[in-house]
Amino acid sequence: MKLSFFTMPIHPLGKPISQSIREDREAFILADKLGFVEGYAGEHTTDHAECITSTVAFMASLAYETKNIRLGTGTVNLPNSHPARVAAEVAMLDHMLEGRLNFGISPGGLMSDAEIFGNLDRDRNAMFIECINMVLDIWSGEPPYNLKGEFWEVSTENTMMPEIGQGAIIRPYQDPHPPIVGTVVAPFSKGVTAMAARGWEPISANFLLPKWAASHWPNYAEGCAQGGREADFSNWSVAKNICVAKDMATAKRYARDPGSPYVLYYSQILKKMRAGGRLNLFKEDQNMDDDAVTLDYVLDRLVIHGDPASVADQVLAFQEVTGPFGKLVYAGHDWTDYDLGRQSMILMAEDVLPRINTALGASEQ
Repeated sequence: MKLSFFTMPIHPLGKPISQSIREDREAFILADKLGFVEGYAGEHTTDHAECITSTVAFMASLAYETKNIRLGTGTVNLPNSHPARVAAEVAMLDHMLEGRLNFGISPGGLMSDAEIFGNLDRDRNAMFIECINMVLDIWSGEPPYNLKGEFWEVSTENTMMPEIGQGAIIRPYQDPHPPIVGTVVAPFSKGVTAMAARGWEPISANFLLPKWAASHWPNYAEGCAQGGREADFSNWSVAKNICVAKDMATAKRYARDPGSPYVLYYSQILKKMRAGGRLNLFKEDQNMDDDAVTLDYVLDRLVIHGDPASVADQVLAFQEVTGPFGKLVYAGHDWTDYDLGRQSMILMAEDVLPRINTALGASEQ
């Protein structure tokens, strides 16, 4: 098993934005030093708690301060962007990283973002598909492109001057383009089948119950078969909220007491899912009453916390439910306690992961 990193992130309201972004950057630099193989950051335009408004800009700030980690847009919300802008910015970022880029994409899940961009009542899934298809056509095509869709048009026919390079969008560093990654948030998602059929790779979201994360693998395997490739467990990433401390009492306090960044995270997520009618993600039984989906209920099921030995055991138990996966995606949270936030990542990489891989190796013998 390998470690990846993903953060949305959610910070306390009133915390200085400059501090939040600085600490988010520190987390990625630390992940690189600790051997995390990938790192993703989300983006939202209209959320003071999630103050990374451009995942491309944020990752560009890390391009020359990291050495080995693959950095990922996590995700570019395509309906809120013009495909020409996406193609140009992502290609530039790929060159800055000299091929260490994963291109994470999604239709976007924050309704206030959809509203501010005028997409609230539009078919955002159709916009998502059209946008990514145009991005890929730009990268594989030649100017002036002349792409026409339901939502966008892309052309430089009237203004191009090829003799000086005007009118053309740069292609990515990676040929033909960076690996494309999508976050999967629905139980039994058919989207993961469609992604896999196109050669894209999934990340099962950290706010899914283990039994719903487990439902992704069969659909992923089905999509790989449709695309004519073998389904490989090493390509499946599953995200999890994890708090590791040197002792059980400290871990429990930092994961569950009032003021905990994990409590803040799920209080926000729960409110958004309740408002959006998506509490089914948290329900063990779909017939559960919505009122039974409390904050404690969600925290009990979705946050692993403890000392290194306990966390290793809990991750292995989690994998018993989901089935094998190649990359465990450590979900980043606000460093409410700076030292404990850093320590959790360090312990995860240097103590917990070796325990997990030792156990997995022993079980295969």
